[in-house]
Amino acid sequence: MRLTDFWQRMDEVFGAGYAPSIASDQVLTTLGGRTVREALDAGVATVVVWRAVCAAYPDRVPSKLR
Repeated sequence: MRLTDFWQRMDEVFGAGYAPSIASDQVLTTLGGRTVREALDAGVATVVVWRAVCAAYPDRVPSKLR
């Protein structure tokens, strides 16, 4: 998954105003206790980060985006 696709999905799921906050503030245990931004900056593959977001917000992410 390309980084641009990842951010488009984040915006679609959380809204353009809230997605950056989720990415910067929410620590996910499946990412080793890092935020989305920290994981991406550390070189974690976008698909791995996206799967972690899907797992953390199962009611928020529609099946078509999983």
